[in-house]
Amino acid sequence: MLAFASKRLGVALLVALTVSLITFSMIYVSGDPAIAIAGEGARAQDIEAIRKFYGFDRPIAVQYLDWLAGALHGDFGRSYTLRQPVADVIFDRLPVTMILGASAISFALVLAIPLGVLAAVRPNSAFDRFALTLAVVGQAMPTFWFALTLILWLGVNWRLLPITGSASWQNFVMPAIALGYYVTPAVMRLTRAGVLEVLSSDYIRTARAKGLRPMTVLFKHALRNAIIPVVSLAAVQFGFMLGGSIVIETVFALHGVGYLGWESIAKNDFPVVQAVVLVLAVFYIGLTLLADILSALLDPRLRTG
Repeated sequence: MLAFASKRLGVALLVALTVSLITFSMIYVSGDPAIAIAGEGARAQDIEAIRKFYGFDRPIAVQYLDWLAGALHGDFGRSYTLRQPVADVIFDRLPVTMILGASAISFALVLAIPLGVLAAVRPNSAFDRFALTLAVVGQAMPTFWFALTLILWLGVNWRLLPITGSASWQNFVMPAIALGYYVTPAVMRLTRAGVLEVLSSDYIRTARAKGLRPMTVLFKHALRNAIIPVVSLAAVQFGFMLGGSIVIETVFALHGVGYLGWESIAKNDFPVVQAVVLVLAVFYIGLTLLADILSALLDPRLRTG
């Protein structure tokens, strides 16, 4: 188990280092960052002054190592437009994104697990086909289109929920539904497949032969083992939601980390963009590592190799 965790941790650190290198290189993707900061029509003297002020005249390797050292200590530099430490700006916005991600994954689990269990209990039935249809629609439908549909009906036509802002829990209902419905199909299909596999196991047939009630067999014996991969998938999907929240936060004007990234891209605020990408990527890598370790702890086959 320790060797498995050490191997996964090494892979995660290597991926995080690669992400940091790609994130740092983003500042040079659009050309000379000094020109982008100075704007069109800037004088050559001003561009050169900006280049020296921000250290763009140093070797790129030195710039990367300095930036990485600062990032490891939580120092991502200062925002070009907000004139504040980037770390303070991000951590002010992070709670909104975390609440949105937690609400979305909760909605997905509450909807997907019962659907997957019922579909597995009655395979090839009308309900099973209905659940699979919901999964196909959810996987194929763009999140921004579904979000706009929710705004049109629940916010504009019926006036049930607020459209923008994050003042109360009601502001997170539509964003959580729009973001959570996208990952619902994966959780539902995995739950259905896991329950179907477990229900055909020998120990389930033995439990039925002992005369146990169907509900006891399903929830006490079958679902407990079938839910193991769902727990791992939920951790990975939560990280995916944090990284993919930029679209939903932009549509609903939620001032989270995703919306901050979109604003920073529009304003060429490179330090904020770099920090947003790196922080969300590290969250995703960390949750993926956690999912692997949980799988090893919960699944006896992985524990024994």
